[in-house]
Amino acid sequence: MAGIPHDHYEPKSSGEKWLHKRLPIVGLLYDTLMIPTPKNLNWMWIWGIVLTFCLALQIVTGIVLAMHYTPHVNEAFASVEHIMRNVNGGYMLRYLHSNGASLFFLAVYLHIFRGLYYGSYKAPREVTWIIGMIIYLAMMGTAFMGYVLPWGQMSFWGATVITGLFGAIPGIGESIQTWLLGGPSVDNATLTRFFSLHYLLPFVIAGLVILHIWAFHTTGNNNPTGVEVRRTSKEEAEKDTLSFWPYFVIKDLFALALIMVVFFAVVGFMPNYLGHPDNYIEANALATPAHIVPEWYFLPFYAILRAFDNTVWIVQLTTFITGGIIDAKFFGVLAMFGAIAVMALAPWLDTSTVRSGRYRPMFKWWFALLVVDFIVLMWVGAMPAEGIYPVIALIASTYWFAYFLVILPLLGVLEKPTERPETIEADFAASHPPKSGTAGTVPGAAANPAE
Repeated sequence: MAGIPHDHYEPKSSGEKWLHKRLPIVGLLYDTLMIPTPKNLNWMWIWGIVLTFCLALQIVTGIVLAMHYTPHVNEAFASVEHIMRNVNGGYMLRYLHSNGASLFFLAVYLHIFRGLYYGSYKAPREVTWIIGMIIYLAMMGTAFMGYVLPWGQMSFWGATVITGLFGAIPGIGESIQTWLLGGPSVDNATLTRFFSLHYLLPFVIAGLVILHIWAFHTTGNNNPTGVEVRRTSKEEAEKDTLSFWPYFVIKDLFALALIMVVFFAVVGFMPNYLGHPDNYIEANALATPAHIVPEWYFLPFYAILRAFDNTVWIVQLTTFITGGIIDAKFFGVLAMFGAIAVMALAPWLDTSTVRSGRYRPMFKWWFALLVVDFIVLMWVGAMPAEGIYPVIALIASTYWFAYFLVILPLLGVLEKPTERPETIEADFAASHPPKSGTAGTVPGAAANPAE
C-alpha cells in the first residue's frame, strides 16, 4: 500500500545536501516526526511513548545495575543487598528497574487490548501485529530471567518451576531443560546464562521496536473509526491527518508526565508493593515456599497453565488419544503458550469486515467480558491451586480460548455493524462541532458520524 501523501524532507544548505546524499538520517528523523497521523486518535494511543520510555529506562538502569551485580550463586543475593545499601542511589536504581518492569507490562497490556478493540491487527497491519507479539514474548523472557537474578526464594523456585515446564515436552524436553539450566538443576550455570540473556534481550527488543515502528509507519496508524486515511491526494490526506509533531508529540508527553507522577509516587512510597516478601530471603534449595507465584504480569498465563490438570476431561481425552504423549503437564504448557498464540492469530480469526469495535454492538459485550476474564485470570493465578480457584481458572481459561477460536469468527457472520463515518475528517468534525455563534461549518460535518 502506498504511503500517505505528504511533504518529505528537502535539504537546503550545502552541508545538509552533502549529508543527505551519504546518510539520509536527518530526512529519516524528519519523516518520522512529521508523518501524517489520523487527527481523531484518542487517549488510548498514548501507550506507545510510555512503552518507549520504559524500554529506555530499563536499558539505562539495567546497565548501571549490571556494573555492581555479581552473577554467582554465592554472591548474587549479597550483591543486590550491596546495591541497595552501599551504591550511591543504588536503591533508587533498583526500584526504578523493578517497578519499571511493572509499568512496562501494564502499558503493553493496555496497548494490546486497545489493538484488539479497535482492530489494529487487521489488514494491512498483520505484520505490525505479529512483530508486536514477538516483542511481547521477548519481554516475557527478559522479565522472567530478570526475576531470577536477585536469587531470593521466589527467584530460585520460580526458575525451578518454569524451566521444569520445558521438561514436559515429549522426547526433547529433558535436553531443552538441561540446556536452559546448564546442568541437571537450577545452579550457578543457570544464573550466569540468565544474566547474560537478560542483559542481551533488551537490545533485541529495541531492534524489534524499530521494526515495529517502521511497519506501522509504512501502513499508517489505525484510528478509533478504523477508516483509512484518504490517499488519493495530498489535499484529502491533510483533511484526515495532522503531523505527528507537534500535535501528538505534545499530547503524548503530557500523558507521559501524568503517568510519571504516579510511577514515581509508587517508586518513592511503595516500591515493594508489587513484589513478594519471600524474595528478600536468600535462595535455599532445601526450603520450598508455601505458595510459589510469579510476578503479577505473568499471573493470567500462569493461571491457564495450572487450570488444565489431569481432572479435566479434555486433558484426559487428549492423554488417551495420544497414548500418554501429551499428559496434563504438557497440555498445560501448550495451553499457556496457546493463549498467546491465539492472540497472534487474531488477524485471521476475526472474520468481520468492520475494523473498529466502536461500530460492532455484539463485539463490544464479548470484548468487555474478555477484559474482565483477563483480570479474573490474573487474580486466580495468585491464589492457591485448591478449593474453588481451579474451577474459576478453568472457566476463565475456557472463555479466553472460546473468544478467539469461536466467538470472534462467528461474530463476523452473525453481527450487524452500525453505520461508520465515511472519512476521518467527518468523525473528527462530529466530535469537535463548531462552538455556538461560530460562523461557517466544518467540512465533512454533515457525514454520518455513527458512534
